[in-house]
Amino acid sequence: MSDSPTNDTANTDGQDQDGRQDGGQRTVVVTGASDGIGAAMARSLAAAGDRVVVVGRSPEKTRAVAEEIDAPFLLADFADLAQVEQLATRLVDEYPRIDVLVNNAGAVFGQRQTTGDGHEMTFQVDHLSPFLLTNRLLPVLTASRARVVTTSSAANLWGRIDVDDLDKERGPYRAQGAYGSAKLANILFTRELHRRHHADGITATAFHPGGVATNFSVESGSWFRFVYGPVFNRFLLSAAQGADTGVWLATEPGGAWTSGEYYAKRKPARVNPQANDVVLARQLWNRSEKLIANR
Repeated sequence: MSDSPTNDTANTDGQDQDGRQDGGQRTVVVTGASDGIGAAMARSLAAAGDRVVVVGRSPEKTRAVAEEIDAPFLLADFADLAQVEQLATRLVDEYPRIDVLVNNAGAVFGQRQTTGDGHEMTFQVDHLSPFLLTNRLLPVLTASRARVVTTSSAANLWGRIDVDDLDKERGPYRAQGAYGSAKLANILFTRELHRRHHADGITATAFHPGGVATNFSVESGSWFRFVYGPVFNRFLLSAAQGADTGVWLATEPGGAWTSGEYYAKRKPARVNPQANDVVLARQLWNRSEKLIANR
């Protein structure tokens, strides 16, 4: 396995460069697909001919998106690790092949909240739950030589990872800091997933969707709800525009992007200096493994 990203989508015999087996239909799992960027990605990928599995928290919204694109759906609240475990079990049981996993579920919270699992809410929803899901699906993803695409954010630039304080228990809690740290964790996860499993056939990328008019922060209680609220919506991208780079990473043939990298507007994007720390990436992965070990 290589410590540095390589420009390779890990094709296999009989598999097209976009991951379709002998030109057939791919299975794509999109989390956080009940609204916003996730729903837009689900629509675009279904329109491209993929069999999309819509995953969301809200029964009503998730069902509505699934019915719109004639797709199956599964429910899971990423604030509950037991539900993420159940989701992984259902996916393994029902989908022996998963060609693309889109880790899109995420949120931001204005005040420090602790989940029933004992973790700071933003850290768990945005990093630990996608980490758990991806790891539980690794046998299927490896066998499928899958792509893992994770929604990060330019907010990673103001994040800071302390592996001894992942739940933000020290010092004053700031919503923007917690969110930025979680989005930085997404990039570190992507790079370490590449380092550990690219030789096994998995490709991993992360992307920034841009400033998108979605509902992800409406109930957060943070200042994000004003920036992404109705007053500024006319200055923001549509969900479909924000999903563009993620769809590109999920569909574009090999050679257009590099496994292990982070993108915005279909180009490599600037990252927090910590995102380039290979030791930190391994430490975060190892600490995350310990946090889910007893599940």
